[in-house]
Amino acid sequence: MSKKEKDEPQETQQNEAVSTAEEEETDAELEEILAEETAEERPEEKTASGEEKEEKPPSKKKGEEEEDIVEERTYTIPLGKALIRPPKKRAPRAMHMIREFITKHMKLNMPAEEEEEKELPKLVISKEVNEKVWSEGIEKPPRKIRVRAAKDKDGNVTVYLAE
Repeated sequence: MSKKEKDEPQETQQNEAVSTAEEEETDAELEEILAEETAEERPEEKTASGEEKEEKPPSKKKGEEEEDIVEERTYTIPLGKALIRPPKKRAPRAMHMIREFITKHMKLNMPAEEEEEKELPKLVISKEVNEKVWSEGIEKPPRKIRVRAAKDKDGNVTVYLAE
């Protein structure tokens, strides 16, 4: 056997030793990161008893969100009349038509006497609906759009894209 053949196994053993040391270092780093993340999740342990804690609003889960919904309907809103407008005003007109349609069909208007006592219900159009109307640009809104309107217990209506 030549000297080169004898040296090769030693080099591979050295490479294996280096790679296992690197793996141990990365494992230690991962454990430190995980420890930091779990510490961030439990801030009450870090704060002293005399300090005030910032209260986060409770996050809504899907089950809780569904309980808040009083009424939910699916509509196909015709937007063909938006094409009568000048080309640069068609998509804004289509959005206005969606607002009018939902206001009418979800009975969003309240009598003038109650306006002073309570807050007016709001109409919120989701980002997906807006993107769908504007997807072909300002000059070519869709001729019709299918949406899902959900009214919550406060009377606020949110419009989502029907799937």
